[in-house]
Amino acid sequence: MQERVLTYFVSDVHLGLEISNPILREKRFCTFLQSIDKKRTESLYMLGDVWDFWYEYKNLVPKGYVKVFAALVDLIESGVKVYFVKGNHDAWIGDYFTSLGIIVLNEIVYTNIGVENFCLAHGDGLGRGLYSYKFMKSLFSSKVLKYLVDLLPTSWLFSIAMSWSKRSRLSRSHSYVFNNEKEPLYNWALNYSTTNKVDYFIFGHFHTEVSLQLSTNARFYIMKDWIKDSYFLEYNAISKSLVAKTHL
Repeated sequence: MQERVLTYFVSDVHLGLEISNPILREKRFCTFLQSIDKKRTESLYMLGDVWDFWYEYKNLVPKGYVKVFAALVDLIESGVKVYFVKGNHDAWIGDYFTSLGIIVLNEIVYTNIGVENFCLAHGDGLGRGLYSYKFMKSLFSSKVLKYLVDLLPTSWLFSIAMSWSKRSRLSRSHSYVFNNEKEPLYNWALNYSTTNKVDYFIFGHFHTEVSLQLSTNARFYIMKDWIKDSYFLEYNAISKSLVAKTHL
C-alpha cells in the first residue's frame, strides 16, 4: 500500500464568475480534482473563493457544480481529507459541505503536515488597518443580515451578487502588485512567525503569485487564481518540498 505523502492547496477558482469562459474553468477544476492521485494524497485544502458566490438557505443550495461536488466526494470516499476555508465570496455556507464529508475549518488554520508547520487562510482582512473592510466582513457574518437577506427573492439576490462580482473583477483586470513589507498580511505573518514556529504561510485572495522567504525563515506564499490559469501548490511530506504547478 502506497504511503499518503501529498497535500494540495488551491484557492480563488471563482466558479460561476462570468469572465474568461466559466464553463471551461469549471471543467479545468474538475479535471484537476480527478487527476489527484487518490492513493498517495493525504489532503486537499481549498482556501476560499472556490465559488464566486455561494449563498446557502436552510433547505436550498445553489444549482449546478454537480461534477465538482462529485469529484470532491470521490476524493473523500477514497480516503483523501478535503478541507474548506471560507473566502469572502463563499462565506455564506451552511451545513451542505459538511454533509458531503468536506471539513469546514476556521478562518485561520494552524496545522502540521508531516513534520512541518503550516499557517493557512484565505488572507483577506488579516493584519493592522483595513478597518472599513473588517467592518464589512463582520457585517456580512451577522445573523441579522443573514435573516434579512433570506427575505429577498432568490433570483434577485443571485442576480445582484453575480453582477456586482463581475463588475468588481473587471474593474481590477490589471495584475495586482503585492508590496511585501507594505502589506498588512505580510507584516501579520512576519509578526506571528517571530513567536511561533511556522515553516509555511499559504494564502489566496490577492489573485497574484507570491513566493518569498521572511526574515524568520518562514516561507510565504500567495496562490494565483484560476480565472485564466489552473494554479495549485503541491507539498510532498517526504521531500519536504512545496511546488507551484499549473494543471493543463
